[in-house]
Parts: sequence; structure tokens; C-alpha cells
Amino acid sequence: MITPRPAPAATATLLALAALTYSAWTLEALLGTGLPPTHTYVSELAATNQPYTTLFRTTDLLAGTLVCAAAATMSAGRIPRTARAALFLFGAATAVDSRLPLSCTPTTDPECAANETAALVPWTHSAHTVSSTVALCGILVAMATLTRTTRMGPALLALELAATAWTLAAIAALETGHAGWGVGIAQRLQVGVIAIWLGALAVSLLHAPEPAARGALRGALREAEARS
Repeated sequence: MITPRPAPAATATLLALAALTYSAWTLEALLGTGLPPTHTYVSELAATNQPYTTLFRTTDLLAGTLVCAAAATMSAGRIPRTARAALFLFGAATAVDSRLPLSCTPTTDPECAANETAALVPWTHSAHTVSSTVALCGILVAMATLTRTTRMGPALLALELAATAWTLAAIAALETGHAGWGVGIAQRLQVGVIAIWLGALAVSLLHAPEPAARGALRGALREAEARS
């Protein structure tokens, strides 16, 4: 017996909620975290020595879980398997990321930065880097695969790739002792575009016709052409 998948509205709702919770970092503008957004990592908001670590770790966990649920409920007729798997990978890695917080803020704390260089920080720092990289790879594959499915897909993919390149260049600059080239702005643009894309995908799923409806439409058109 084949179990029917939930309606597109349910999947779209999960994606919309994921986009909202994935944007929780914007609350830094209201909370007064003390971390300058222009040159700090978004993940530093959730460092265990920060006052709002529980809030930001919880929202990341929720966002990842919601994305996984959305990927699991997507219709195979609408979304390619590769895209669903990549989206699920992004969600799972994001959820894992929330359980592997930094212990300090290396961009604002010289002692923390020195300890990172000397490998004197908890193992979660390295693990966090791995899970973040996996999440990024997952979302990039999903965005690339669903370029034509998602509203503004090509533009958002191009912007995400540009933000990713900027972020990587800024991180490399930091690690070589330079100013960082606005790493905070670059990374916030990167995660912001991801949230917008998740919302755009939700809207696209709501407005996309069912596969059966598309088939019926094509059949009607062929029949009309045959009669003419």
C-alpha cells in the first residue's frame, strides 16, 4: 500500500517556518549581543559563553528539523530526488550544527583565537566547521537543482554563490592576519539569501500545478491540435 504524501501546503508551511527560524540571527539587532555584526561569524551568537546561546541554538535546531520534515514530505513528482536529498542534508547538518556550538568568539576574543590556532579549544570547534560545510554544500546543491522550480531561483543562486565566495575570501584573510574583509556582512548575506530562498521555494510549491494537472493540460492541448 502506497502512503500518500502530504499536500503541498503542508510542505510549504514547513519551509516558511524554516525560513523564519533560520532568520533568527536578525534578532541581534534588538538583543544587544555585544558582537559587531560587520566582522563576527553568525555562529558566534550561539557560542556557549554568549548570553543568548540557548535562543540561537534552539532556533537553528528548529530550522534544521523543519527543513528535514519539508524534504521528507515533498512530492517525488514535483521535486527531483537529488534536490530532496540535498535539502534534507542541509537540514540535518544545520540541526547537528546547533548541537556543536563554539565555546568562545574568536573574532572578538584574542585569547580564543590564539587557542583555536593552538588547537586548545574543545573538539566542537572543528566539528562545527565540518557540519557547517556539509550544510552549505547541501543547500548549494538544492538551490542549483531547483533553479527553475523556485521563484527568483537563478538570481538567488548567483547571489548565494557570490556571498559564499566573499565569505571564504574573508575567512582566508582573517586566517592570514588581515582585517577580514567584512566577514560578518558576507556571512549574514549568505545565510540571509538561504532564508529568502527557502521562503521562495515555499511560495513556488503553493503555486506549482500538480503533475496530474500538467499531464491533463498537455493531453487537452494535443487533442485540440489533432482536431484543428
